[in-house]
Amino acid sequence: MGVVLDASAVLALLHDEPGAHVVESVLPDAMISSVNLAEVIGKLSAVGMPEETIRAAIGAFALEVVSFDEELGYRTGLLYRATQSYGLSLGDRACLALGLQRNLPVITADRTWSSLKLTIDIKVIR
Repeated sequence: MGVVLDASAVLALLHDEPGAHVVESVLPDAMISSVNLAEVIGKLSAVGMPEETIRAAIGAFALEVVSFDEELGYRTGLLYRATQSYGLSLGDRACLALGLQRNLPVITADRTWSSLKLTIDIKVIR
């Protein structure tokens, strides 16, 4: 089937936070947008994690990384109006756009997403 992971879900797994077990259970079928991958890498780099450690940690998950192309750019941009009142970031919308494009559920640690009125399944892990 497949699922799309938000950066917050991957970070929860990396930091063994509440909900990490949910993310771990879907890893064999999980994908992430290259935008959300960049978010994860940025957060890890910001706390001083070396590049080789970041690559090893993320690589161990064997996630399918989906390139952010023109179509995902349009889908992400067009989600702005539907999500602006919730304060979603570009990365949040990129994750949701990939879920919509692939008709797959998205997994996040962001509770705000449970209030979204979109046509995809959103699973909040905590």
